[in-house]
Amino acid sequence: MVKLSIRDYEVGGKTVLLRVDYNLPMKPGPGPGAGEILDDRRIMATVPTLAYLVQNECRVVIVTHLGRPQGKRVDEFALDPVSTRLSQILAMPIVQLPGCRGPEVQAAISAMPPGSIAMLENIRFDPGEETNDPKLARDLAGLAGLYVNDAFGAAHRAHASTEGVAHHLPAIAGLLMERELSVLSSALEASERPFTAIVGGAKVSDKMAVLDRQAVLVDTLIIGGGMAATFLTAQGYTVGASKVEENRLDYARNLMAGEKPGAARVLVPTDVVVAAGFAEEATSRTVRVDEIPEGWLVLDIGPNTAAAYAQAVSESKTVLWNGPMGVFEWESFSHGTRRVAQAVADLDGIATTVIGGGSTADAVARLGLASKVSHVSTGGGATLEFIEGKELPGVAVLMDAE
Repeated sequence: MVKLSIRDYEVGGKTVLLRVDYNLPMKPGPGPGAGEILDDRRIMATVPTLAYLVQNECRVVIVTHLGRPQGKRVDEFALDPVSTRLSQILAMPIVQLPGCRGPEVQAAISAMPPGSIAMLENIRFDPGEETNDPKLARDLAGLAGLYVNDAFGAAHRAHASTEGVAHHLPAIAGLLMERELSVLSSALEASERPFTAIVGGAKVSDKMAVLDRQAVLVDTLIIGGGMAATFLTAQGYTVGASKVEENRLDYARNLMAGEKPGAARVLVPTDVVVAAGFAEEATSRTVRVDEIPEGWLVLDIGPNTAAAYAQAVSESKTVLWNGPMGVFEWESFSHGTRRVAQAVADLDGIATTVIGGGSTADAVARLGLASKVSHVSTGGGATLEFIEGKELPGVAVLMDAE
């Protein structure tokens, strides 16, 4: 899936409609600090694209969404804090426009000098965005002469600003999009083996397509997170009050049995950290998987499991990780994720390691290990769908490289 990028196209002096994903976590209000940006990694990831376009004297018109305003203006999702933070990062002024289309917006863009940046207001304030309204797509296209998509995190959505507009302008990838597609594609092709995939998450049903594909792609498939309870039940263990997907037990058994040709070996927990309730300060202890107390919850993998998982990772040349091992946000249940993350980080310079976005990326960032990983994806759902082998509408519509 090789797409034309801004490196392959003459962008100099053009007015560029740049789709980014600045759907950032914000401190909720009311109260002190309400509306404050809690994590600006998604902004930082687009800086190379912005710098390239500015250096090439482009007029850059940024379009992004924030939150779920459901097609109407919601003040807490206005983009002023985002444009302010971008201005601080780039050390240059960013013009915050009052809307995303209309005469006032068009006039402001026409007055932009070369090498400047403006930001449209939250595109999801417009009801036509999520319905991929053709009129909105045409209006957005009318603001620029070139469309650049750097919003990998939104590329699985066929919205007006991610898919519709690309039918009316030359459409190419930004540098972040280019890197996401290149790294994820290379990881899935896994020319270097052993190839280990680590899959966590709450439910097996949410990750079935990922598990199905990886079961025949990788050498070792590691299971963690809430979904481990279903795998343990499929082995005949009782898992206390942990949620089990009864309709996925046969699926889990078949996956562990490795019935498909070339199937991966599947590692599941042998010990776990359990808690008397779902609370940060709940009484907890480590037990073997055949000792889980009635009424208790599995909230992390145990130290023996973490050591086995870390050993499997240490022997790998390619690692793809999506989903933490436990409730890593709480210290008592973070050790499994921490041990696995450290094992992945220890492969820095030795193997290709890819973090599949979402909560796994948050965990690696919290642990200060992001710089020790080959690539941390900015996608959540988009990364999952890419790993599943699905076509992403926001990618498919971009021009192919020859």
